[in-house]
Amino acid sequence: MMMRYGTKIVAGVTPGKGGSDVLGIPVYDTVKEATKEHEIDASIIFVPAKFASEAVYEAVDSGIGLVVVITEHIPVVDVAKFVRYAKSRGTRIVGPNCPGLIVPGESLLGILPSKYFKKGNVGIVSRSGTLTYEVAHLLNETGQSTVIGIGGDPIIGTSLQEVVQEFEEDQQTDAIVIIGEIGGTMEEKVAQLKKEGKLTKPIVAYIAGLTAPKEKRMGHAGAVVYMGMGTFESKVEMFRKADIPVAKTPYEIRDVLTKILRK
Repeated sequence: MMMRYGTKIVAGVTPGKGGSDVLGIPVYDTVKEATKEHEIDASIIFVPAKFASEAVYEAVDSGIGLVVVITEHIPVVDVAKFVRYAKSRGTRIVGPNCPGLIVPGESLLGILPSKYFKKGNVGIVSRSGTLTYEVAHLLNETGQSTVIGIGGDPIIGTSLQEVVQEFEEDQQTDAIVIIGEIGGTMEEKVAQLKKEGKLTKPIVAYIAGLTAPKEKRMGHAGAVVYMGMGTFESKVEMFRKADIPVAKTPYEIRDVLTKILRK
């Protein structure tokens, strides 16, 4: 799917399958062997949860700068360890438990269904997988510069606020859409950055979880509310104080964004 979209896939790695090929792409036993033969900018991990951490360490130790981890159900302690290790080695982790990222019309690294994305000027960052596709499809009039699904686990490699700051500096992005969820405090941190004047581009937010029962985990492992922090109400209130409009439904995102861009 990534190859059909135009992503330059140069190698695959599966221990024991070295010397074979898939769709004409050579397969190696180790990442180290692959990096000796090819110039590699990114690695995408589809390895089952039991072995995913070792795959991440191998990619990081091979000097790869971006590692996208699609795998879900990786133990939180393991994620905390490899995220910290990757940062110490200068590697960016996206995920785990994420759909990946796409630059419409250029490259896809993940499992995002490409037919829902169109080249444009709106950056989308999302904690949800399927809502990412839905919102992107709704925004086909404006199109998207880059779309990133950061994952829904309690600990992830790249946070909501980090991506928003990247969009703030990106010349191809004129406006930002945040698809958040209950649980955690990433949305509140984005709101704080806006209040402090560190974000100047238009931002529209949507928070999933309005009708979620209190103190119950919903969907993603990271969608847990603790001691009043991370609630739907707290996130909406923080966005309101930061003058970031919050859409009530995914469909409303398009209308709110259109009004902002017209202004």
